[in-house]
Amino acid sequence: MKVNQFLFSRVDNSPLVAFRVFFGLLIMLEAWGAIATGWVKRIFVDPAFTFNFIGFDFLQTFPGTGPQMYVYFIVMGIFGLMVMLGYRYRLAILGYAIMWSAVYLMQKSAYNNHYYLLMLLLWIMALFPAHTSFSLDAKRNPNIRDESMPRWVPVLIIAQLWIVYTYASIAKLYPDWLDGTATRLLMSGRRGTWLIGDMLQWSWVPWVVAYVGILFDGFIIPALLWKKTRKWAFGISIFFHLFNSVVFQIGIFPYMSLAFTLFFFPTDVIHRIFLKKWKPFYEATQEIRVPKLRSFGIVAIGLYLIIQIALPSRHWFIDQNVLWSEEGHRLSWRMMLRTKSGTSHFTVQDKVTKKKTSIKLKDYLSKKQLRTIRTKPDAIWQFAQRLKAEYAAKGQDISVFVNCRIRINGRKSARFIDPTVDLTAVAWDPWKHATWILDSKDYLEKE
Repeated sequence: MKVNQFLFSRVDNSPLVAFRVFFGLLIMLEAWGAIATGWVKRIFVDPAFTFNFIGFDFLQTFPGTGPQMYVYFIVMGIFGLMVMLGYRYRLAILGYAIMWSAVYLMQKSAYNNHYYLLMLLLWIMALFPAHTSFSLDAKRNPNIRDESMPRWVPVLIIAQLWIVYTYASIAKLYPDWLDGTATRLLMSGRRGTWLIGDMLQWSWVPWVVAYVGILFDGFIIPALLWKKTRKWAFGISIFFHLFNSVVFQIGIFPYMSLAFTLFFFPTDVIHRIFLKKWKPFYEATQEIRVPKLRSFGIVAIGLYLIIQIALPSRHWFIDQNVLWSEEGHRLSWRMMLRTKSGTSHFTVQDKVTKKKTSIKLKDYLSKKQLRTIRTKPDAIWQFAQRLKAEYAAKGQDISVFVNCRIRINGRKSARFIDPTVDLTAVAWDPWKHATWILDSKDYLEKE
């Protein structure tokens, strides 16, 4: 079958419609839950500034001590509700995509790969005709009603998920994970988990978590695609994601992952279970609707997937171990792989008088930000630039030196930043190793 015939042939859209409902519900809960749990307050309201992604400094206009960010998340929640109901779907999904992208890019203290995935999915969903059936939009305007979707819709979703899970599995293939060190430390931090906290400390549990994690991430997508293993894979997925939800408390991601399984089952099954009373079933025919810009669409999707494959591999081309330097860690699906802690001391030196002043970080940073600045080199660099700007506003030209030590997976602490380098005098390059990050040498070798 030709590519056009395959990608643009029509199939029943029940998986997409059902997913829209679940997805809308989840993103609504994500936005309003962020207010209810105090996440908005901790990340945006309490801090004097946020550690934005480098290059997005203009997003610093959002944080504040007033009600702005609460209103911001309330509006996002409304957009989520509109997505769920299929009411002015395009406006709602684009609105949420823009607002969530700003949330993601304006802060790194609460960085989470799942937040990145949500951002990608919002923009992907904006491309899909998810509102043409079982929606208020279709009820208001019957002309848009359509019970089918192009096959490229589930193909794109499955391809994106395959990339995510494959890289997550590969990232776990390192010594501290394979010998159970990383998972043992992760489990020890969950000792207080209700009902199962003590069981998580059993000696064999970290080993099971380590290798089930590798195997699940590596094989769940093929297992869901293959008819003979699909039901088993679905059952395992339920247990795996509910376990992660209870133990690691990672928000909506486990439930969103379960919602993704809608795209792996036959469309008639999804229609019968979820939408039989609400929409007719589209019988697959040889119908092919090829848009005028089909070549552009295919190329665009191809380029997007190439970028998604390339981005997570960039740390392999940086001259340091990503576990140590963090360079290339973000956007690479490296999920819950290690425990890391550290200390950092900032010293400001006046270039004229040579007077040195030790910076009290608590005067500048929230508790969450203090944890970030102890181990993340880009945040350390950003804070040095902020200090430089603050002192320049007072007419002082300064240098900033940092004495930072980190511990990874229970090892002894080691010096992380070269304390002789003035961080205000160096540039940040996301594609190259920062030479002021000291060499890990033999630190990550087993002792």
